[in-house]
Amino acid sequence: MKILHSIPELGELEKGCVVTIGNFDGLHVGHQEILAVAKKLAAERGTELLVITFDPHPSAVLHPEKAPEILTPASLKQILLEQYGVDCWLIINTTAEILSLSASEFIERFVVKPIVPVAVVEGEDFYFGSKRTGDINLLKQIGSQNNFEVAIVPAKKIELDQTVRVSSTMIRFMLTSADVADAAAALGRPYKLIGKITSGKGRGRQIGYPTLNMELPAQLIPAEGVYAGRVTVTDSYETACAENKNIPAVFSIGQARTFEDQHPLLIEAHLLTEPAEVPSGKFMAMDFIAHIRRQFKFSSPQELAAQITKDCQAAKDILR
Repeated sequence: MKILHSIPELGELEKGCVVTIGNFDGLHVGHQEILAVAKKLAAERGTELLVITFDPHPSAVLHPEKAPEILTPASLKQILLEQYGVDCWLIINTTAEILSLSASEFIERFVVKPIVPVAVVEGEDFYFGSKRTGDINLLKQIGSQNNFEVAIVPAKKIELDQTVRVSSTMIRFMLTSADVADAAAALGRPYKLIGKITSGKGRGRQIGYPTLNMELPAQLIPAEGVYAGRVTVTDSYETACAENKNIPAVFSIGQARTFEDQHPLLIEAHLLTEPAEVPSGKFMAMDFIAHIRRQFKFSSPQELAAQITKDCQAAKDILR
């Protein structure tokens, strides 16, 4: 997959590709359906599939205090886009000037002139241009004027306790509510948290349950609690995104309330099948499978150790 960072670089592509535009954070099952439709169209037309994203998220430029937390870091997004058959990924730096463009100016500048597409594929809730004034009806109108097809993909819905319309916003809500199994259903895979391994205080080892500790990552952290999951340990951030070693583990996200009242948030993984030695300078990916319990303060380290024994058994049962 080719990765471009500016409009002039589009000169490397042949005119007449299939295009889809969006943030694609999470690359959830709804995004996957859009990419599948776009890939099928590209194959039928004998051309390439181009994905255009804007970084950072527009909210981070217009309203930084409201910017959504990231689900899919760039390295992981690259791997997933490749898996879903994308030929070229154009990442455009989001600026206030770009966000001030009218809907028609936006499509003219980023699609019509530089790409001359044969087709544009979007979800039914696609909006573009200043204040999101452009919608799929305007896109169809522009398409008819410039000889490109517009394919609209209906919103993806999944059945959980009720019918849920999949969106990145909904997945963020699921994760911050500890509903990691529902998030996995919406994503089409477990939620993956990636970060550098750091040294802890060794308290887990003192009570017989050593852990790998993760530095706070630059992506959304699920709600405090204990989870069943799988771990990958590698030498680099990129390989942590790409590989799946699937070591069964128990995850703990929370403060060490049993040992002291105030403590920074800790992200820990106790490996169920391998010793949790702390590899200096390595990276860890945590795939969240299921929520086991909420966090609470224990009266003693011994009581905590007894509960962790139960947590480990619960995780083994879930992961089996």
